[in-house]
Amino acid sequence: MDRVKIFDTTLRDGEQSPGCSMNLSEKIEVAKQLELMKVDVIEAGFAISSPGDFESVHTIAKSVKECSVASLARSTVKDIDAAWEAVKVAADPRIHLFIATSPLHMEYKLRMTPEQVLEKTAAMVAYARKYCSNIEFSAEDATRSDWEFLAKVVNVAIANGATVINLPDTVGYTTPTEMRALIEYMVKNTDHAGRAEFSVHCHNDLGMAVANSLAGVLGGARQIECTVNGLGERAGNTALEEVVMAMHTRPDLFESVTTGIDTTRIYRASKTVYNIIGQSAPLNKPIVGKNAFLHESGIHQHGVLANKKTYEILTPESVGIVANNLVLGKHSGKHAFENRLTELGYHLSPEELLACFEEFKALCDKKKTINDEDLEAIVLHKTAVGAMPDDAGYKLDRFVVHTSNFTTSTSTVSLTRDGERFEEVSLGDGPIDASFKAIDKIVNPEAHTFKTYTINSISEGKDTLGDVTVRLAAGGRTYVGKGLSTDIIEASILAYLNAINKMQYAAEKAREE
Repeated sequence: MDRVKIFDTTLRDGEQSPGCSMNLSEKIEVAKQLELMKVDVIEAGFAISSPGDFESVHTIAKSVKECSVASLARSTVKDIDAAWEAVKVAADPRIHLFIATSPLHMEYKLRMTPEQVLEKTAAMVAYARKYCSNIEFSAEDATRSDWEFLAKVVNVAIANGATVINLPDTVGYTTPTEMRALIEYMVKNTDHAGRAEFSVHCHNDLGMAVANSLAGVLGGARQIECTVNGLGERAGNTALEEVVMAMHTRPDLFESVTTGIDTTRIYRASKTVYNIIGQSAPLNKPIVGKNAFLHESGIHQHGVLANKKTYEILTPESVGIVANNLVLGKHSGKHAFENRLTELGYHLSPEELLACFEEFKALCDKKKTINDEDLEAIVLHKTAVGAMPDDAGYKLDRFVVHTSNFTTSTSTVSLTRDGERFEEVSLGDGPIDASFKAIDKIVNPEAHTFKTYTINSISEGKDTLGDVTVRLAAGGRTYVGKGLSTDIIEASILAYLNAINKMQYAAEKAREE
């Protein structure tokens, strides 16, 4: 069987999506999940775009050992030099350079003639090849390019050393029929035999990214570029979990191909990415959404009870969602707690396990039954990577709120930092607003914009944990704060304080530099 390589660009194209930026430690955590999932290539970033991006690519390249690490580069000497400097420490470094090939892009963006694009392609691919043999060339806006001209560009790229030819649907314009035909045309009309393989990179502007990628595979492509949860510019990219499970579930259509993905790692990777960017999966999100394996209709329930295959084309276990047969509560010990986390795919250090177990025990005093959603929420919050050391920033000591529907809310908040205690009181439009204002009085944070505040219930029942996410924007960056508690005011204070601490720490580091 042919191997369809999975090229993950969550850390480059996905992270470019508004509100989805990640700091270095968060990117490393995502890279670890991708490596465990056995993706073939991790595109770690765009090295020349900023010193921070260069550092991220370089650090991930040093950390990842089981898959290739790539950096994106425009077809310029400076970009290629930066990309190589960032990835050269990788076990299998890849330089990924691109240039636009559609008439629209060549005329208005590049201001280059087709002949100049051909010359630039030849020169820059050859230049990159001097550094390493793993060279990917992308023809930006390929699906709106003239096919005959595109074939010339592809031939020039291969002749000068490109080993992967990526044909992106950059603006999500094409359809599955067109994508398959394009790949088939390029396979037939280019001199690639034994020297290069074709790749597809599809955007979801018309909701066809996954379908277009699968059509590309049927046409002969042997690499799919995708992101966890379909993150990416505008409407996003091909969702890794969807395209992989489509091939996994329909071997009758994809009988000659396979991927190397460990599908049981998909759910954990999805949860990790959503937690880092402060989002949650839509209820009806394929593969990883909360309702993906739920059945409420009586007819459906009857069928599933008789035979799961009546309404389930894949199992929850196949993507890492494990059924729970063990009830955890206040009398459960650390061994049972650790065993359940292992079953859920979480392998914690002794320090992390102790911190999570203590949080679990505290929750047991507030909730009668602890379910898997609670456990995952505890782990994701207690082990969340951040932009600062654990002992930095302000910590919540206590708070007191007074509120009603006929008086102005008042909140008194007490915080600690470096052994000192600070306390302020403030009025506000409700207890949460008053609490945030009291925190501002203590911290005196950098100028920022309050972007979003969301709260989700972790599980069913009135005693559920409240999972609060706060997004703040300052200096062109977004700071995501997370808070978890059965008390939604406490969860809100923790989330806001988490975001403020990250923002203040970044500002302090910038001043030091």
